[in-house]
Amino acid sequence: MQVFKLCLKVLKKNIPTMLIYIVVFLVVSLIMSSALSKEMQADTLFAQKKSNMAFISEESSPLIDGLKQELSKVANFVELPDEKEALQDALYFRSVSYILRIPEGFTESFMKGENVRLKKTTVPNSYSNTYIDLSINKYLNNARLYVRHIENISQESLVQHLKSDLSVNTSVELKNKSDKVGKHIYANYFFNYMSYSLLSVLILGMTALMLVFYNNDLRRRNACSPLSARSINLQFILASLLFTVITWMIMVAFCILYNWKNSFNLNTVYFMINSLVFAFCGASISFLIGNLVKSANAISAVTNVVTLGLCFISGVFVPLELLGDSVLKVASFTPTYWFVTGNNRIAKLAQFNHSDIEPVLSCMLIQLGFALAFFAVALVINKKRRFQ
Repeated sequence: MQVFKLCLKVLKKNIPTMLIYIVVFLVVSLIMSSALSKEMQADTLFAQKKSNMAFISEESSPLIDGLKQELSKVANFVELPDEKEALQDALYFRSVSYILRIPEGFTESFMKGENVRLKKTTVPNSYSNTYIDLSINKYLNNARLYVRHIENISQESLVQHLKSDLSVNTSVELKNKSDKVGKHIYANYFFNYMSYSLLSVLILGMTALMLVFYNNDLRRRNACSPLSARSINLQFILASLLFTVITWMIMVAFCILYNWKNSFNLNTVYFMINSLVFAFCGASISFLIGNLVKSANAISAVTNVVTLGLCFISGVFVPLELLGDSVLKVASFTPTYWFVTGNNRIAKLAQFNHSDIEPVLSCMLIQLGFALAFFAVALVINKKRRFQ
């Protein structure tokens, strides 16, 4: 096992450099994953916010007071002078998004059952104003029913009926198929970011190893040794696989330890399997790059270009939903894209039937196809270098 020990010594010598990448990438992954998972969990919770509005009434009556009290549930009232320029400025600078004007004679006409309209001025395309419109329509429609069916009803009695009716609320609870909403969001983001750190460390380690191992003088010396070429290659592959698995285990361990309470489920198991498949794909990419790089000074440059390029177009740093169709088409020819796609699908799994798992397995098989392709190309290049 002389070759195997030599590989371990070379990797051990490069531990400080790889450790810097591991620590930096893991810290960034933990921070970004934690922040983004909290943001996504907050987005799953609905909380209605009050809009700023100006309530201008040209008359005073119990009906109008009741309307204003009802609107206070969905709006904050801002006092503004009843001047055209002041109101326009308030809308322009977003001091208010809704101006409601109640014309004189509104109450009297409404109590007679006549069709009367309110005047409103709003910020265009503001969805928050919809709640104000709904509240106004609900209040006036209910009031119109009382006016039509109860003769000579007083405004005070009408307001009391409306206050009682509109105080009834219905609680709505949104349930996810999984046990806990956002349960796998953190793991999803962490494993996505792990593709950057895992691939970077594998390229650094494998290229450093191959620069030493495929040195011409060392290769000539190995050719004169009693070890067969098959034995040398098997020991080299064994050391490379051990390095890949140990690197993968370190990064997965951080995710499990940091997200301990949500790690013991089948989703995490599939996250780990998917990342292990990507680790072997990363080892193939590293083996290919190691056959191409001929200088130690070029390792860092190649590592940054390859990893950053793959991660930016494949949904690691920018969510796939925000990428254009042309970018996604290009990204689909990279293993990182299918790794991220697989993680996103795993995070949404609530059941583990064959039909649910099949898309995830397809992503893994595609990654394995990329791994075999990169490995085959690397063997061809390696054979050419050996003849040279």
